[in-house]
This record gives sequence, structure tokens and C-alpha cells, in this order.
Amino acid sequence: MPTVIDWTGNEVGEISLDLRVAKEASAKGLVHRALVRQLANARQGTASSKTRAEVRGGGRKPFRQKGTGRARAGSTRSPLTRGGGAIFGPKPRDYETKMNRKERRLALRTAFIGRSADLIIVEDFAVNLAQPKTKELCQALERWGVTVGQKTLIITDRKEENIILSARNIQNLQLIAADQLNMFDILNSEKIVATRSAIAKIHEVYGGDAKLATEIVTTVEDAE
Repeated sequence: MPTVIDWTGNEVGEISLDLRVAKEASAKGLVHRALVRQLANARQGTASSKTRAEVRGGGRKPFRQKGTGRARAGSTRSPLTRGGGAIFGPKPRDYETKMNRKERRLALRTAFIGRSADLIIVEDFAVNLAQPKTKELCQALERWGVTVGQKTLIITDRKEENIILSARNIQNLQLIAADQLNMFDILNSEKIVATRSAIAKIHEVYGGDAKLATEIVTTVEDAE
């Protein structure tokens, strides 16, 4: 069971991560499909190039048909000439791909549990930041075993203004709420810092068992 540490970096208890994950044989493919889906759906799909019919000019035949020794040409906007249209260039399109909700949730849980070795669970620390202090948050991250500059994801149960203001100027630090997890942020980070209440929220939102989430928080409080 992962341990929980406080603001000063001392262990204060343990917490359970009871999330159902995919079978080992299919986990890798499932997580990959979910990641590809997220990245594909984030694409705008607005890239557009002009064909020879859309490029301005080229209405006049550049030189006579015969007698020049050159290949015949009917337009200066041919894809073969400079300034001409593009051959098979990009056009606006929709890159969206579909994936069942249950599959997405399963992939998210599998990816999160797969990062357990890089997961650091801490006590809720919003009360320790009475006012926005980037320096204090950097010092706390170092006490928790995070090197400043590492790609770090902080997961909280809800958005706290003081945490947001303290974290926004820290390099490679991403802050996210527990009910807004996504594949890219989980897999792209080197370290994941989650508060105890965020773990309970993850169980509630993605585990589908609110009672279990409540029992987990109660167990940790009793251990203290």
C-alpha cells in the first residue's frame, strides 16, 4: 500500500489504490489506443493547401505548344512549376476517433496504476499555503522527492486558488483536478503528486464506487 506523507515530508499513514485495471495481455494496446485518441481529437484539422484550380493566375498559356523543345505546358500554376498548386496537399478534415466510455475509463485507470512507482501521495496542503508562495511549494516538492524542473503532475480534489497561483510559474509543473484526468498528462509526467482527497475523488469518479472511496479516507484517518 502506498504511504502518505505530510507537508514536511514525514510518513503519516497508508492508503489503498483499489482500481480495476485491464488484463496484462491487452493493457498496452488499450492504453495506446486511448492516448492516440486523445492526441487525434486535439488536432484542429484546419491545414489547407491550394490545388492548381485554387491558385491565383495561370490563365495564360506560358509558351507556344510546339517548336520550343520544351514539354508542353498550359498553365504556370501547374504543380510542376514554382508557385503552382500542391499535389495531394492537406485539406480540412476531422481527425476525431471513437472509443467506448468504459474502455476510456479502463485505460485511464490502467495508466494511473501503471505509474504507481512514480506516484507520491501527500496530505492536502492547501491549508499550508495561506497565500500564494512559489518558493514554499518548490521547497515542499523537494521534500517530497521531486526535483524542480522534472515533468511533474499535481492532482488535487478541486481547484485551489493559492495552489494554482503558487504553481503557475514552476517549470514543467502541471496542475489538474482529480475529475479531469487525461492519458497524456499521466503518461507524459515523470512524477505524479496526488493529495489524499484526490485519491478518494479518483476512486469515486473513475472507480464507480463512492462507498469504497469514503472507506479509504476513513481508514487513513484511523491510521493516523
